[in-house]
Amino acid sequence: MRGFGDIFKIADLKKKVLYTLAIFAVYRAGASVPVPGIDVGALRMFFEQQAGGLLGFLDMFSGGALGRLSIFALGIMPYINASIIMSLLRTTIPHLEKLQKEGEAGRKKITQYTRYFGVAIAVVQGFGLTFWMESMEAGGISVVQSPGMAFRIITVLTLTAGAVLVMWMGEQITENGIGNGISLIIFVGIIARLPSGIGTLLGLIRVGEITLFGGLFIAAVIILITGVVVFVEQGQRKIPVKYAKRVVGRKMYGGQNTYLPLKVDQSGVIAVIFAMAVMLLPLQLAQFFPETALFASVTEYMRPGYWPRTVLYSALIIFFCYFYTAITFNPRDVAENMKKWGGFVPGIRPGKPTADYIDKVLTRITLIGALFVALIAILPDYFEQLFGAPFYFGGTALLIVVGVSLDTVGQLESHLIMRHYDGFMKKGRMKGRYFNL
Repeated sequence: MRGFGDIFKIADLKKKVLYTLAIFAVYRAGASVPVPGIDVGALRMFFEQQAGGLLGFLDMFSGGALGRLSIFALGIMPYINASIIMSLLRTTIPHLEKLQKEGEAGRKKITQYTRYFGVAIAVVQGFGLTFWMESMEAGGISVVQSPGMAFRIITVLTLTAGAVLVMWMGEQITENGIGNGISLIIFVGIIARLPSGIGTLLGLIRVGEITLFGGLFIAAVIILITGVVVFVEQGQRKIPVKYAKRVVGRKMYGGQNTYLPLKVDQSGVIAVIFAMAVMLLPLQLAQFFPETALFASVTEYMRPGYWPRTVLYSALIIFFCYFYTAITFNPRDVAENMKKWGGFVPGIRPGKPTADYIDKVLTRITLIGALFVALIAILPDYFEQLFGAPFYFGGTALLIVVGVSLDTVGQLESHLIMRHYDGFMKKGRMKGRYFNL
């Protein structure tokens, strides 16, 4: 707790944290403001009928914004979809690849393209969501009070403006806050649903639908899975590296032993977010035809616990784990830098053999990490089917919450250590060995 108290002793870090919290407050306030022309009572009844299905899953990741059809109902998904497409195009379009190599100026240009693309996707998704709204009804009451062209235009403009504002807030957190703005926006939306999930579980225990032992069992499973996710997210494969001694002038450099850390889950939370965004794309397209068999089929096949969704979701997670690792970590560059500074892996020749060895190790541990992430992502769907439990905190949500939490704590830790504070992790000594408290 003293480490958290030190945050507010550093003026710059305190300003970043308070700025981030202020953005969170604005985002949560906007998630409670419905678009014009909505019957709130009929809307609440409609989502109560759909609870536990695919719509409940989507509503959880929007922090309840979709369930209220708020101005932030589209959330950050248009920007994420644009980022995925731009990442794929970056490896196929020479102009984008050239911009990527131009440093900060090129990256800013790509970011600007991503914003424009995100706005275009928001317009398309806004039209789809608007058509879907007009088909909603509960108890014979239509959710939209006055459907028609005027409602569609106003709603699309409102939803697009909301998506742009959420995009801007995420970028502001990244630039002026504590970083990871886009991930933190999703994080806040998930955490906002946690109290209601706990309240629902306690209510089921109170009325006897779930026994006290069953409730304790669910809590134990949540704690166990959370611990395993943290363990794997922090897991590393350390490749030993030695640096040869060399004399420059009168000084001797090198000669030390170190290691190259390779994370088991190199992509972190990005692969899960990307896979989730692609999974939602068919439903978003089907919203243009809400009363057709296409919409019904997509909703049926994409519902949690159904095997087509399980197979597709797992395949997407594994693909994006490898894809993100490939575009962010280049074994050839690492091997060349090691060779330049006189470093080598014991038993491996410098240069291309070292790059091949690193790539081989990275491919194997990425497979382990990707399979683990896919397993955790689909586990709650079947857990809910087997035990009938409202497993609100698990799977994809848990992976995102744990991943973003670890990244955020790591950034705060680096700020504290840089300013000569102890940080959150302290070194202790026991029987001559160091360990992390």
